Amino acid sequence: PVSDEVVEFAVELVRRTRPGAPGSPELVSRYVSYGASVRAAQNLVLGGKARALLHGRAHVGYDDIRALAAPVLRHRVLRNFQAQADNVTVDQIVADVVKSVRPARSGI
Repeated sequence: PVSDEVVEFAVELVRRTRPGAPGSPELVSRYVSYGASVRAAQNLVLGGKARALLHGRAHVGYDDIRALAAPVLRHRVLRNFQAQADNVTVDQIVADVVKSVRPARSGI
């Protein structure tokens, strides 16, 4: 099972990949042309379920979503020309987004 808090965490991660979204990090505003869509959040949760099972757990945790952020979002976040010129990678942008989102509660 996936708690509502973990789903909200995944949705917030995806939302913050979009320039102009509340709470988006500076790297997103400066270097992203297009952020991820709703399907990215769905894939984070689905992948989180698989990862939790592979680790012998029945519940998806925040760490599952964090671990899958780069692989899921890598091809869904489109950098602008300035990012390419400054050698800023999508993985750097995603890492900054992940750091910017705090879980609703700890311990999961």
